[in-house]
Amino acid sequence: MNKHNTNISSKSKKNKVSKVFKEFFNSEKAGGLILVFVTIISLLLANSAWSDSYIDFWHLKIGSESMVHWINDGLMVLFFLLIGLELEREIYQGELSSIKNAALPIFAALGGMLIPAGIFMFFNYGTPTQAGAGIPMATDIAFAIGVLSLLGSKVPVSLKVFLTALAVMDDLGAIIVIAIFYTKTIAFTNLLIAIGIWIGLLIMNRLKVRNLIPYLIGGIIMWYFMLNSGIHATITGVLVAFAIPFGDGTKRSSSYKLQHFLHKPVAFFILPVFALANTCIAIGSGWTSSLGEADSLGIILGLVLGKPLGIWLFSFIGVGLGLCALPNDLKWKNIIGAGFLGGIGFTMSIFITLLAFEDEQIINNSKIAILIASLIAGTIGFVMLKYTLKNKKAVH
Repeated sequence: MNKHNTNISSKSKKNKVSKVFKEFFNSEKAGGLILVFVTIISLLLANSAWSDSYIDFWHLKIGSESMVHWINDGLMVLFFLLIGLELEREIYQGELSSIKNAALPIFAALGGMLIPAGIFMFFNYGTPTQAGAGIPMATDIAFAIGVLSLLGSKVPVSLKVFLTALAVMDDLGAIIVIAIFYTKTIAFTNLLIAIGIWIGLLIMNRLKVRNLIPYLIGGIIMWYFMLNSGIHATITGVLVAFAIPFGDGTKRSSSYKLQHFLHKPVAFFILPVFALANTCIAIGSGWTSSLGEADSLGIILGLVLGKPLGIWLFSFIGVGLGLCALPNDLKWKNIIGAGFLGGIGFTMSIFITLLAFEDEQIINNSKIAILIASLIAGTIGFVMLKYTLKNKKAVH
């Protein structure tokens, strides 16, 4: 009887991938493929006969700021809101709901942030570009999962969950880095008003207000004051996500409804628009020489070598210390392969680049380095996982 119950329990654990996780994975998968397409289109247009018109379009003024500014500081708040909702779900019900389950991707994410940042600082410490240390720390969820999805059904669920949880933790780390290191001047009155609104939203949560409208209106007002506080406005998305009632996490919950609603707009509109606006890079004839500069070397080596090394090393240390466990259906070479996919920085890396630097030439050089590093890391990760997962399947 006990053996029968154990088998049922084991089977249910294996199949315990919530509908929301599947939906999240599938939307990011399709979104990743679209990001590849629009990035190629954007680069082609930026280096065509229509180059000036295309680049100028994204810098058209809307009010006092350019279109690309409103995309990065406005639309991207919804991306961070979705990330916050997914992180909340993972903490309450998913892979991060128990310390043992959460430990492996947390260790992996920590290594995947510290080692790349260390490599970048090795090349850039004491120089004007040292502010870019956060650039190779990030993983692009959409691209990473998009590449993983190309491997089809041979990918174990445990690897999908590991990479997704790792990328979510990476994004959380990037958000913390943005809040601490990329805030220059703070308007404390606006910041206090924003925090006050957030506390009000948390109180509404405790009072069991389930209607999303007050939270969304409060979030918009909070975003306005955060935008004018000096703290990057996208932080609002994550904070609002944790104020929205999670309840029991079912379809009736406010959190589920909003997360379900945001999936497709974020994957099929917001991220592609962000990619179009931020990859309109006119590549000059001497672009290859910039790859040897300290900031470009730090970004490329940080993403291509630092990411897989950090993810594998810290995971190995965590398992060795008995603080976490490697899933039974995964090998260390699978973790290394996933680590290379973690080196696809794209969205978050470009985002941090825009906060780290003001010089247009350095920004463009960094974007080129990010694109090249992401391409190399993604290709190595894909080939390695295809080989290791194929061998793994043959053994069984």
